[in-house]
Amino acid sequence: MEINTMLKALQDPMGIPFYPVVFQVLMVLTFALHIMFVNFTLGTSFLSVYGYLKGGENWGRLSRSLAKAATVNISMAMLLGVAPLLFVQVVYDPFWYASNTLSAAWVMGFIFIMMLGYSLTYVFYLKRDSREHHTISPLNKGGIKGGFGIVAFVLFLLSGIIMHALGYQLLQPEKWLQWYVRGNSVDTSGISLHAFQLPRFLHFIIPSFAMTGIFLMLYAWYFKNRTDFDKGYLEWVGRTGAKMAFTFTAIQAIVGFWWLFSLPGGFNFFTNPFFLIGAALGIALLVFLYNAQKDPVKYAVPGILGAFLTIFGMSYAREALRMKYLGRFDYSIFTYKLNIDWGSTALFLATFVMGLSIIGYLLSVAYKSGRVTGEYAATHSMNKWGKISIALLLIWIVVVAGLGVIISVRNYL
Repeated sequence: MEINTMLKALQDPMGIPFYPVVFQVLMVLTFALHIMFVNFTLGTSFLSVYGYLKGGENWGRLSRSLAKAATVNISMAMLLGVAPLLFVQVVYDPFWYASNTLSAAWVMGFIFIMMLGYSLTYVFYLKRDSREHHTISPLNKGGIKGGFGIVAFVLFLLSGIIMHALGYQLLQPEKWLQWYVRGNSVDTSGISLHAFQLPRFLHFIIPSFAMTGIFLMLYAWYFKNRTDFDKGYLEWVGRTGAKMAFTFTAIQAIVGFWWLFSLPGGFNFFTNPFFLIGAALGIALLVFLYNAQKDPVKYAVPGILGAFLTIFGMSYAREALRMKYLGRFDYSIFTYKLNIDWGSTALFLATFVMGLSIIGYLLSVAYKSGRVTGEYAATHSMNKWGKISIALLLIWIVVVAGLGVIISVRNYL
């Protein structure tokens, strides 16, 4: 059987419920949001442990803040990871499910690895040394507590390796059979990760430290008006963040070109317009972060906006590259059988918008409450937004549960 025929046979015979270009745009957008918080998770997890083990007044205080931030970043990364995963399953289902089946043990283990990493992050945050001045060795009690954070970071890194392998296996259907059949036997264990490419993996990991640098710049900007924060401490945080952001963005650029030159020569991807746009955004961000060394606080907000725009551009370049890989087998999501279902599509889009509204409310409360020294008092508009969010959630539950009951009854009858 030819690979293209096999891929067609693996597609959902019912087709997809809406125009694939809509799913593709939303997939790239939500992936960009997801990977940004993945970067924050890895970076804040690492830096919180580094600061704890390094010791000192500034590092100790920053470590406590980043340990707390890491718990929030993990939650956001997991929450925002659901949407792009669902979109991939819709438009790239033959590839995604085949890759998952080949490494099924790791796919199931991924959930438990993330759960354990999340739990250990909380243990590190809650059990860590509360002293502002500490000099600790990895062998003493403080070092043992720091070990919780170290193991958590390693688990998050392992999770990244798993997702990288699954995504890379997806691109190589011509190798699926040799991975599945070894000699005269069939390997149904699912315990192997069959594909790994170092520059591609690093291209997703190195930005964690660049993004965390921008996170520190935002930290200094966010607390600048708080009377209980020392100005010298915030200046140190801002300078440290700006230096990190610029240094690791430069390293990321080098790794990005390493990945580019490791691609199959026939792709000529260096002429792809999406790559050129992404590369231009990356270079512009690098220049911007160089200038940010002068005044990190001033450049913090435009810095995170520019960083997200760059991530979005790179994410679309990544999608264009995936289409290049799969185009070798005459596969295109734009030729997927279309079976428009307005009802399910409307429910999905309404759920998506509702989710953004509720997440926006929670983030707004967190943002506003952290900028005041004492107790936060919500404004009338914030209270109204909160009530609307609760009402939307209740309506959504009633609608979804109601549809479930109606469909079940109809099928039974």
